[in-house]
Order: sequence, then structure tokens, then C-alpha cells
Amino acid sequence: MVQAVVTLGEHEDRVLTIVKGKFGLKNKSEAINLVIEKFEQEHLESRLRPEYKEELLKIDGGKFKAFSHIDDLRKEIERV
Repeated sequence: MVQAVVTLGEHEDRVLTIVKGKFGLKNKSEAINLVIEKFEQEHLESRLRPEYKEELLKIDGGKFKAFSHIDDLRKEIERV
């Protein structure tokens, strides 16, 4: 485990206190870890997450149809 001294502004400190209370965490360290985890899930590149690989494998196993021209695609869409 890494320890760090973090300087927070008043607003950031209040936000961490709210996060700590809302999620029933023991201390602000847990709140910071939660915020980092949420950020990672929502903003980091999907390819870094194992769930993304599983999702791609599901998509890759689907049925696909190739079209040589956009008009062929339009006909297929209008037919359905």
C-alpha cells in the first residue's frame, strides 16, 4: 500500500466528506479510493478493462452481413 500526503481545497474536502457519508466509508482514504475507482470505470480507455474484451468477443460472434455499396445497405434497411 502506498501512502501519500494530499493537499485538498475546501470544496474538494467537502466532496470527499459527502462521498464518505453517502457510501458509509470509514475514512477519507476509502472515499478517495472509491472516487478513483469510479473515474477509472467511466473515463479510462475501455481496452484496459477485462469486461471490454468479453464484450468484443460477444460482438465478434454475432451474425454480420457485408455490403459492397451503400445502396445495398439502404435496400436491406428499407426491406426490414
